[in-house]
Amino acid sequence: MNAVLVAVLLSLVSAVAYAAAAVAQERLASRSSGTGTLRLLADGAWWGAVGLNASAALLHVVALRYGPLTVVQPLGALTLVAAVPMGARIAGRPVSGAEWRGTAFTLAGLAVVLASASGPAPDDALSVPEALVVAGGTASLIGLLSWPGSRPGLRHATASGAASGVASALTQTVTVAATDRSGPLLDVRVVVVALLVAVFAAGGLLLSQTAYRGGLGAPLAVVTLTNPLAAAVIGLVLLGERLRGGPAGVLAALAGAALASWGVVLLSRAAPRPAAPAAPAAPVSAAVPAAPERMSGTEGRSPAGVTPGLRVLVPAAPGPPSPGLAGAAPDSAA
Repeated sequence: MNAVLVAVLLSLVSAVAYAAAAVAQERLASRSSGTGTLRLLADGAWWGAVGLNASAALLHVVALRYGPLTVVQPLGALTLVAAVPMGARIAGRPVSGAEWRGTAFTLAGLAVVLASASGPAPDDALSVPEALVVAGGTASLIGLLSWPGSRPGLRHATASGAASGVASALTQTVTVAATDRSGPLLDVRVVVVALLVAVFAAGGLLLSQTAYRGGLGAPLAVVTLTNPLAAAVIGLVLLGERLRGGPAGVLAALAGAALASWGVVLLSRAAPRPAAPAAPAAPVSAAVPAAPERMSGTEGRSPAGVTPGLRVLVPAAPGPPSPGLAGAAPDSAA
């Protein structure tokens, strides 16, 4: 089977797993807003989302061994394509027309990108200095985006996408270097870059959890767009990856990326924001049924401390219980 086709198939399954993890994270974040990291670590739902992310990441790692970054990373947009209907199903609502249009635009754009970016299996890897420079620049960018300010959800989503994209690029370096039989399996480059992958992957996961507190649609769209952009820049600038077709291929890839981006934007706009929690209902005072023939002459006036509009029973002269109070104990004699 063609190596690029294997990478595409693995990326599809990985995108579905990432989508399921994103939906689980959004639901967890919406019900535990403000919860600290330590509390999340004690939540079984959090570990379920981590397991889905880990499975998706493993499939993604294998896909990166068979396909270049310019092929594998754009397929991450399918995460949003899968997450929107998943979220709709869990919420018990149908998929809207805008969501179907966004899906169509995204798939069409990805098809154009794949036609332009298809290339051989990767055989180049970052050196240790290059990996450290990329890691340092990305860490600085994440620090700036995480600084307190406006729109924290979108800024954390951008930081998460950058961290995940860099982690993918570094992962490809690990897989290529580890499977290169010209040197030892665990040389210095493999160990150092693997540690950087762990740091950026964990950082991207925690940043996305924070971003999803404001809803799934817009933050997931930003993550989906930032991730392949960061990885593609590394692949094209540092790893020697190329687009097919020369200048025409570059234009086609840009057009496809723009079309897919518009589809992602439509999907993010169509995804409903989480509903605000309903205010607790005010307690309702039950009116006590009154027997007309046993009412005193105070009818029409509200005793002190009693809500106007409620009819109040006042003990009257001794006598047999009225039909409206059947079963009540008879009044004692004065």
